[in-house]
Amino acid sequence: MAGKRTLNTGNLESLGAAVLAELLMEVSGGNAVIQRRLRLALAAAEGASEAAQEVRKRLAAIARSTTYVDSRKRKALVAELEAQRQAITGPIADADPDLAVDLLVRFLQLGDGVMDRCSDSTGAVIGVFWQAAADLGPIATAAKLGPDRLAEQVSDLLADNGYGQFDQLIPAMAEALGEQGLRRLEQDCRDRGACDGHFALLQIAECRGDVDSYLAQFSTSQLSWPNTAADVANHLLAAGRPQQALAVLDGAAKGANTWHSPEWDEARIAVLDTLGRVEEAQHMRWHGFGKTLSIPQLRDYLKRLEAFEDVEAEERAFQVAEEHSMPLLALEFLVAWPALPRAERYVIEHWQEWDGEAFEVYGPAAERLSADHPLAAVVLLRAMVVFALSMGRAKRYRYAAEHLRSCEQLSARIDHWQGIESHGSFVGRLREAFGMKWSFWQLIDRSI
Repeated sequence: MAGKRTLNTGNLESLGAAVLAELLMEVSGGNAVIQRRLRLALAAAEGASEAAQEVRKRLAAIARSTTYVDSRKRKALVAELEAQRQAITGPIADADPDLAVDLLVRFLQLGDGVMDRCSDSTGAVIGVFWQAAADLGPIATAAKLGPDRLAEQVSDLLADNGYGQFDQLIPAMAEALGEQGLRRLEQDCRDRGACDGHFALLQIAECRGDVDSYLAQFSTSQLSWPNTAADVANHLLAAGRPQQALAVLDGAAKGANTWHSPEWDEARIAVLDTLGRVEEAQHMRWHGFGKTLSIPQLRDYLKRLEAFEDVEAEERAFQVAEEHSMPLLALEFLVAWPALPRAERYVIEHWQEWDGEAFEVYGPAAERLSADHPLAAVVLLRAMVVFALSMGRAKRYRYAAEHLRSCEQLSARIDHWQGIESHGSFVGRLREAFGMKWSFWQLIDRSI
């Protein structure tokens, strides 16, 4: 149970309005963002029109601003934008959806200008505009606005989609636009060039469930690309047209053989299954697994086999993995399946080949192996240590030090080193080769 001094709504309410008002005045002093939030709350308490007036002033001020917002100021900008979005989609939309639509459109129109003058490496700023675009549809539906007016507003927004902030606007607005609005938007996109025509027309066709219009957006040369063919085939398959889907995929077969496309493989397998061509589908699954060592593809293959055949097929899959031309893929597969005893054997057999660069694979693999297969885990951990030191990756020294300490702990559980040097010998050789990496050895010495 929370104590009486825990900061939560209930405890703060117990202080009373007067005390809270004094505290808010104190904490808002010198903080423009909080002050604006408070003014907005006061305006909302007076009614939707007063809140709308306050929002309009802030949106106008944001539109006029030319100040560059770096990473240090980004949090304040996000808070400011989010406050305006919440005011529009909350109290204003509840009281007057029509007014909220106008304000939200005005908010969205700020997108390109705001993104032009800010650092958004985290995606926090554009995220506010993505959410606002998603909000527009339900509010427009509640407002019962005319489809032609809505289509024009959407078209205008799409014309200024420089950062992809409106990439999902059409699906969000589909219900509010209805068939008439989607047709009007389609015509606007064709006539005015008001948006990324191809992408928008694809979305419109998708929203209308018009697979023929979707297909018509692609030229014969475009359909020769495996991923494009896979996308179209999936739409045709969903529409109950598997033969046509197969024809589209066949048209991209040459490209699929040249450039491996998992999407094309998956689409073709789905089409073959639908057509009852089970053996062909199974052959594709096995062939695809041989190239990619995809666990989902193998599991899909095995579950379609007769009883007891899956055990033999699983053994063949292990052999395929162990003979694969990319040891990193093989390691990842054997650990994730999991087939840890085989992974241990594979790691030790190739102990001199692990370069330690792919730490996102080596780290989890070493962790999984450490419980029952400490020698294999040590081999992978050592590879990451050597890579960090030999390449001078100072930012990874802290992790490398942790890996070396883990090696020491694991070494106590290793009875047979199978021709691999002991921990003491390895550390001695490491100090001899990289003794000048002072920052690394300080981390090691401090832990002793």
